[in-house]
Amino acid sequence: MSVTTVTPANPIAAAAKSVTDALSPFADPLVRVAAGLLLVPHGAQKLFGWFGGYGLEATGQFFATKLGLPASLALLAGVIEFFGGLLLAVGLATRPVAALVFGLMAVAVLQVHLPAGFFWTDGGYEYPLLWAIVALSYVIRGGGRYAVDALIAR
Repeated sequence: MSVTTVTPANPIAAAAKSVTDALSPFADPLVRVAAGLLLVPHGAQKLFGWFGGYGLEATGQFFATKLGLPASLALLAGVIEFFGGLLLAVGLATRPVAALVFGLMAVAVLQVHLPAGFFWTDGGYEYPLLWAIVALSYVIRGGGRYAVDALIAR
């Protein structure tokens, strides 16, 4: 006959579990909001010249001369980052906006950053690849229950 010994639960682990259980529903919206809001300043740089950016005309010239991309893509990139970032943050039209962000970041990885290697500190593709994967996750899952999309669906 075997005897089973029951050890008392670790109170720190129990407290941590209750906190993580309570906060768990907010983890996904936290990433969505942060991803959206972190895109906004990049769009503002391109569109308005804010935050040390060059504005639309100069960004378009940079796209054309340095990147070999059509200058009109500067407007598209700025709109996706600025307005798409805001929409992603609030969770409105989450899947289509995230698809646009994913496409933009895929172009950034392949056309701009790939030749510089992996590390972002050297101009590499690490950072836009991360944002592409984050965006792709919202294309797949949607904005979640704390998104404006969910309020509209109700």
